Amino acid sequence: MRVYLDNAATTPLDKEVFEVMAPFMLEHYGNPSSIHAHGRQVRAAIESARKTVAGLINASPSEIFFTSGGTEADNLAIICTIRSLGLKHAITSPLEHHAVLHSLEALEKTGEIELTLLKVDANGVLDLQHLEETLASQPRTFVSVMHANNEIGNLNDIQAIGEICKKYNAIFHSDTVQTMGHYRHDVQALGLNFLVGSAHKFHGPKGVGFIYVDSAVKIHPLIQGGSQERNMRGGTENVYGIIGLAKALEIAYRDMDEHQRHIQSLKDRMIVKLREQIEDVQFNGLSAEGDKSLYTVLNVSLPVSEMNEMLLFNLDINKISASGGSACTSGVDLGSHVLRAINSDMERGNVRFSFSKYNTVEEIDYAVDTLAKLYQKVIV
Repeated sequence: MRVYLDNAATTPLDKEVFEVMAPFMLEHYGNPSSIHAHGRQVRAAIESARKTVAGLINASPSEIFFTSGGTEADNLAIICTIRSLGLKHAITSPLEHHAVLHSLEALEKTGEIELTLLKVDANGVLDLQHLEETLASQPRTFVSVMHANNEIGNLNDIQAIGEICKKYNAIFHSDTVQTMGHYRHDVQALGLNFLVGSAHKFHGPKGVGFIYVDSAVKIHPLIQGGSQERNMRGGTENVYGIIGLAKALEIAYRDMDEHQRHIQSLKDRMIVKLREQIEDVQFNGLSAEGDKSLYTVLNVSLPVSEMNEMLLFNLDINKISASGGSACTSGVDLGSHVLRAINSDMERGNVRFSFSKYNTVEEIDYAVDTLAKLYQKVIV
């Protein structure tokens, strides 16, 4: 048995999704920009997918643009908005995905913006008073805060953040890659200007994502070269990827309540069993704090041990796939910027387990039992 507990990195493709993609790989091969029957058939399928995605998040189809994934979508929102609107200041948190942080840092380096990083506490909770104080002094700015952290699972109150941004006429972008397909998003209720998703995080294909762009915000394209995506993104569309994305999101919304109950029960079970079997086990951020964290992610902090340097390797040898998060793995790999930002003890072993609808109780038990044996601290 090989156990896959790295679903925050990517999820297995749903067979139901593959079934709707296959005809667009083999039979419906027209270029959607062509005006003949082959092209029109494919164009209609793309627009149907766009309508599906828009309906699920309460947007207009004209506000949905398909991209190569979350990274491109984040770059489009950040770079194009700042340059198109002439914004000179941006606010984000030190816990953001590198798709956001590196994009903003690059703009800061060239002198295009001043960048403010929000204060966070030892649990990774954002200081929203700091956000409001900063916006009060510089109201017309670009704000980027993720819905949930991909490493420690912390959920941010993006509705409250959106209300603060609206108060100060700020532009609000949220990286929702980790929560898309796991929570319901209503862009009208949330009051944000940009929201992004990536299909492979919710059992869709890799290499395709989307961005919601508020129709009230007019920006220039990131990729030039064609009139695709209503002149917002040049390049022939990833047709079967787009078809798969829409189907995967449709399934995710259809079965969300059932899958959430199942996955939360697995996470809760792992927390209990880890506490029972491993002495001094801890959890980074709010990942063990119920509805304060993403139910698909658990970031575990293990006792100081020689085992820590080879933790992921040993898990892999024992047929368990997971992700790390330690900043002391080597002199070259600086490790997790998220754990450094919340001042986690980097002498401890840090590992992220992330779950999906396909995981089982037996897999959770095997993973915990394996960890307990590795650390030789099984409590009888």
